[in-house]
Amino acid sequence: MKKLALSIAITAAAIAAVAPAQARDNKMMMSIENAMNDNDARNRLGDSVKFYFGKQKTPAIAQKLSTDQTSQKTNSFGKTPEKACNWAFLSAMLRLQARAKELNADAVVNIVSNYKNVENSSDTEFECHDGTMMTGVALKGDFVKLK
Repeated sequence: MKKLALSIAITAAAIAAVAPAQARDNKMMMSIENAMNDNDARNRLGDSVKFYFGKQKTPAIAQKLSTDQTSQKTNSFGKTPEKACNWAFLSAMLRLQARAKELNADAVVNIVSNYKNVENSSDTEFECHDGTMMTGVALKGDFVKLK
């Protein structure tokens, strides 16, 4: 009886190993405000660089320095989709902030979601892709000096 059970377990494991994986990739639109209120995001980002999403009104721009993008992922294991998306969003924002500082920019404007290079502009939401193992957020923006 033990040999039969062992044989069945080994066979099931072998089938599972060669069966095609069903990867989850759920596209979700998440609240920027909620993400900024999670994971101590506001304090971690500080106020040395200002961020403006979509078509939000900005102060006058003195100079556009560059356009750049970032794609950040986080492990989604053991996290709710919202928590994982907020972590990936914060990682992406921290990368935009670091790039702004490298360029001596004081703001990032026209920030859009840019998952797989498909732009999705919103003043209030960002696009997140939540998967079985990883969750990702891609952002793109213009780095500027304000007047």
